[in-house]
Amino acid sequence: MSGAARVATSREGGIVTVTLDHPVKLNVLDRSGWELLGEVFEGLAGDDSVRCVVVEGAGGRAFSAGSDIGAFEEQRRTPEQVGRYGAAIRRGLGGVYDCPHPTVAAVRGICVGGGLIIAACCDVVVCGESGRFGAPVNRLGATMAYEEMGPLLAALGAGAVLEILLTGDLVGARRAREMGLVNRIVPDGEVGEAGEAIARRIAAGAPLVNRWHKKFVRRLAEGRPLSDDERAEAYESFRTRDYREGTAAFVEKREPRFSGE
Repeated sequence: MSGAARVATSREGGIVTVTLDHPVKLNVLDRSGWELLGEVFEGLAGDDSVRCVVVEGAGGRAFSAGSDIGAFEEQRRTPEQVGRYGAAIRRGLGGVYDCPHPTVAAVRGICVGGGLIIAACCDVVVCGESGRFGAPVNRLGATMAYEEMGPLLAALGAGAVLEILLTGDLVGARRAREMGLVNRIVPDGEVGEAGEAIARRIAAGAPLVNRWHKKFVRRLAEGRPLSDDERAEAYESFRTRDYREGTAAFVEKREPRFSGE
């Protein structure tokens, strides 16, 4: 199966759903699948009508088991192939992580390896009670590259990342929440509904503000001093049409109608 068949998209209003779509093999991605994931998110990044992106796995058994190990002999054997494959993974993960729009991962079942990192790249993660998380790459004799480890480190911290990588163990939903990967745990049959509800709640907010808040949180996490321009940007929202609409709606005791302007 080609990468084009492993990532699917659908849309309802301002909410876009990106589906990792290879359920026969737990939604793994080959090199072209990683590249397509990046391409899809790069396209969404430039679409200001998007309000939220939900990432899910097809079939109900897995969010994603990461890279397609069965394709490694063909796609990841020589140093040159390893380099190209690594670049494809960076594009895919970078597309998700750098998406300016809020992202929600709806995790059913297995979420390991590259799948774990995709979930960590998302802003909010909801999972079912039977969710299982991990990255047993030491069982393959393979390392996780710096760029792949970065989103995990940002979400979980060094201790939790090392626990996952050094033991190779899979952890359950409760432990994943303790580690900081998962925001909400729901019954297995309610994951899709919960993810959609969160996305609708996000989409109801002012889209420019949501994008700014995502940007500000990422920037503060870097720990570098803020510039005067960056401090000034925190007040740009007060110049928007959405600010006027939001405050008027509050006074008039009605729901705001945000335009993203």
